[in-house]
Amino acid sequence: QVQLVESGGGLVQAGGSLRLSCVSSRLTFSSYAVGWFRQPPGKDREFVAVISWSGGRTYNTNSVKGRFTISRDNAENTVYLQMNSLKPEDTAVYYCAADRTSSTLIRSPEYWGQGTQVTVSS
Repeated sequence: QVQLVESGGGLVQAGGSLRLSCVSSRLTFSSYAVGWFRQPPGKDREFVAVISWSGGRTYNTNSVKGRFTISRDNAENTVYLQMNSLKPEDTAVYYCAADRTSSTLIRSPEYWGQGTQVTVSS
């Protein structure tokens, strides 16, 4: 069973931009905190960003602050991750995740997507 579906990944040169999208046909995002994790090749999965169920609060990890923006469109049941000024170290599989609260999502999300590959070349 697929809970979340990501799209928008691809190959981009350093300094470029991508926008990732996360949708769900089963979960109503207005009831959940939704966030993004990533797993670089050969490394552990790491938290990237989260947006609260109300959309009123967001948190980005330090490595992406000022470059990535998480947002949501509850009417479309979609969460986005706008990624600007991409760096080669941003290369990873990016996963969408959902949980009832931001704090529990960061620790261990209840729901996961399959991931979308983002590759940033020099």
